[in-house]
Amino acid sequence: MTVVGEAEDARQAITAIEKAKPDVALIDISLHGVDGIELLKNIKSRFPKLKMLVFSMHDEALYAHRALRAGASGYIMKEEGTDRVLTALRKVLQGEVYLSERLGNRMLHTLVDGRASLTSSPVEGLSDRELKVFKLIGEGHGTRPIAQKLHLSVKTIESHRAHIKVKLNLQNAAELVHHAIQWVQSEGVPGKAEGQVESAKSAVP
Repeated sequence: MTVVGEAEDARQAITAIEKAKPDVALIDISLHGVDGIELLKNIKSRFPKLKMLVFSMHDEALYAHRALRAGASGYIMKEEGTDRVLTALRKVLQGEVYLSERLGNRMLHTLVDGRASLTSSPVEGLSDRELKVFKLIGEGHGTRPIAQKLHLSVKTIESHRAHIKVKLNLQNAAELVHHAIQWVQSEGVPGKAEGQVESAKSAVP
C-alpha cells in the first residue's frame, strides 16, 4: 500500500482524489462542517470507480448500512487493529464488501427474518435526511437554521420533524429537542468532531 494523499475536510478530500487518482479512499465520516454520508455520496457520484472504506469510531449498527447505501464498500471501527484495517482494504480492492463478522451476521439474520431494522434503537428507523435533521436539532439548531444549512424549505424541515416524532414516539417539540440533545451527547455522532479523510493507492503485487 502507498499513501498518495491526505485531507482534513470534504473539500480537500475531493481535491486530493482528483489529483492523486487513488484506487481506494479510507474515509472517516466524522468531518467538521459536513455530513460524512453526504461526502460518500458526492465521491461516488464524481468518482464512481473509486473504492471507499469507512474507518470510524461511530456505531457500525447505526452507520454501516447507511455508508454502504451511500457508496462505500466497507465499514470498520477504529477500535480494530491495524492488521484488520489492511485486511479490509485488500478485500475492498478485490471488489468485495467488508463488514465485521458481528454486523455481517446481523444483516443475514435481517434478510432471513424479514426485519427492517438492524438494531433495537428507534433512531435506526430514521432516513438519512431525518437522522441529519435529528442530529442538528440535538446540536441546538432551530427549524429555520436547519433549513438554511441543508438548503431546504422550512416546510420540508417541519415535515421531517413530524416524521421523526412519529418514528420515535415523541409527543411534542419539547420531547423531540430533549431526546435529540441526549442522543447527540451520548452517541458522539458524526459532525461534532473534526475527522480526517485519507486516500491510499494500492501497491499490492
